[in-house]
Amino acid sequence: MSEGLLFPPLPHRIESRAPAAARDISLQQFVRHATVTKDTGRVDACRAAFGVRYDDLRRHAGAIKSHTLDHLDLYLETFEAAATRAGATVHWAADADSANRICLDIARRVNAKVCVKSKSMATEEIRLLPALEAAGVRTIETDLGEFIVQLDGDAPSHIVTPMIHKNRASVARAFVRDLGAPYTEDPGELTMIARDHMRRLFARAGLGVSGGNFLIADTGTLVLCTNEGNADLTVSLPPVHVAVVGIEKLIPTMADLPVFLKLLARSATAQPITIYTTCITGPRRASSTNAPADADGPRELHIILLDNGRSQLLREPTRELLRCIRCGACLNACPVYKAVGGGHAYGSVYSGPIGAAITPHLRGLHNYPDLATASSLCGACFHACPVHIDLPAQLIALREKSARRKISPAPERAVMRLWRWIMQSPLRYQLAARLARIALSRLDGMDIPLPGPLGAWTSCRATPRPGALDFRAWWSTREQSRIGASGGPVVHGEQKARARAGESPPARKDGGVA
Repeated sequence: MSEGLLFPPLPHRIESRAPAAARDISLQQFVRHATVTKDTGRVDACRAAFGVRYDDLRRHAGAIKSHTLDHLDLYLETFEAAATRAGATVHWAADADSANRICLDIARRVNAKVCVKSKSMATEEIRLLPALEAAGVRTIETDLGEFIVQLDGDAPSHIVTPMIHKNRASVARAFVRDLGAPYTEDPGELTMIARDHMRRLFARAGLGVSGGNFLIADTGTLVLCTNEGNADLTVSLPPVHVAVVGIEKLIPTMADLPVFLKLLARSATAQPITIYTTCITGPRRASSTNAPADADGPRELHIILLDNGRSQLLREPTRELLRCIRCGACLNACPVYKAVGGGHAYGSVYSGPIGAAITPHLRGLHNYPDLATASSLCGACFHACPVHIDLPAQLIALREKSARRKISPAPERAVMRLWRWIMQSPLRYQLAARLARIALSRLDGMDIPLPGPLGAWTSCRATPRPGALDFRAWWSTREQSRIGASGGPVVHGEQKARARAGESPPARKDGGVA
């Protein structure tokens, strides 16, 4: 895993990475094609399945998550008791170091030399793979996308599609280099090469590691939603299974699960449902008088409930961020995510709008001072979110907090103070607009970059040219034309409505009429 991609020197600024990504035409094409395809598919799939009821369904899903988060302490205790009754061992991890230590202790106790791991953002977050490798446990990502990223020493660029920034040629080169495979760009052949390599490792692995999409509180069940059979092999073939799951993944009952299954796959990949939906309640059971022994499954199931800053998000202003089900829909809808060439520019495990909103809370606003500004606030992420998280409002709140703490650069704060002062006075606004028109008119016919920080605008755009008339002059001309055409004073809005109804104009305080 590349240290520089996920954990850059702090404080991290997205503007240090975005320009290079914006100039990489191939990267732009990969990311844009993938995200536009997924976003269009999501819209069509949700419209076909739910029609006008889609907004009601996502509000309902959001309400279930909000209820669970409001009573998270109760549901966590309920889950622990139910999972323990089913034979699982539940561990509590306050932070990344605690979670890694628990997993390493389990690996040492069972003398695991090889670990197979399915895709999990929580394990990316705590950097479990490097920790296992450092302890001498060979760890292999079994998700095809994650496997390719691992071979390249790269980092995932998308929550759902980790290799969104790569094409089949780069995959072919990686397989030739690291696996000794013949060069081919055929997707089917590439998949079979990876399959043959991984299947031998599943049989040797002493430890299987996964994440979890949902935890069912009343049954103690771990739910995995995947499109590749690797995850089922990861959690069933090795004798010990460790699941690292954020505490926010809880939902109350099994009856609530179908709501999220309907939304998750459609939002992530435009599928009606994921190919594999696996519900795991406890480890493999021995035979008893009531039932035969389970045919497969691990001897031990360990579930690590990860906090790592999540409890800090439980306060009311930020609680809705914990509703996230990691579908990636907000990334696919976001124009900024496309423009910066995917997730690497964000410098954190979680990218896109949800990453811009969560990362400053989890890793410190002073460490990621400008992630909240990496948004046009167009609202596309809010409309795409299947659990109704108001991401634009969360990003605005972070911007406000950054301003209060004076985290943004001093020149930026000075410019914003000047802008506020100008906007507070109509006279100052008119004067500033006039001066701006004069300055831009001087550049007429010269396509040159603007000086200083303004150069960021003209680096990828033409120098703006003022129109023949400014807005106020255009509006005045328009109104004069209307007066001339009607032969009398202009009648607006409420006055028109009153005139049609035959009512008199409302009286003014000075005795006249409005």
